[in-house]
Amino acid sequence: YIDVLPPEKRMELHTNITENTVVTGDPTLLYSIFRNLSENALAYSSGTDIYVNVESENKNEIEISFADNGVGIDEEHLEKIFYRFYRVDKGRSRKVGGTGLGLAIVKNAVLYHKGKIKARQRRGGGLEFIFTLAK
Repeated sequence: YIDVLPPEKRMELHTNITENTVVTGDPTLLYSIFRNLSENALAYSSGTDIYVNVESENKNEIEISFADNGVGIDEEHLEKIFYRFYRVDKGRSRKVGGTGLGLAIVKNAVLYHKGKIKARQRRGGGLEFIFTLAK
């Protein structure tokens, strides 16, 4: 799945992946995690970069950080964004489209893989999702 994006919507992907990291699980669900997070970064971030960090030093799980450098969201929304149909800015979301299900799908896919997920403000600006997946 590759979409051609106009130059103003293109983002640069920066990765830092621990050598010899293997992620196992349902390929469709794993794909949905990264696709939904990427689409959210494109739709709601005014930034130009996506940062993915994958660490597998823990023998039982892999920790993945997925971040953008946009404006982020207010602290009060961080827990709620994983609820089905929850929208931070209802007016803006209608313009962008979507159903409000993307992050709920991400959370359920992470839980299916015996992981956890949370969102937080990124120090340099933007939003960061940190999740784990069982090895």
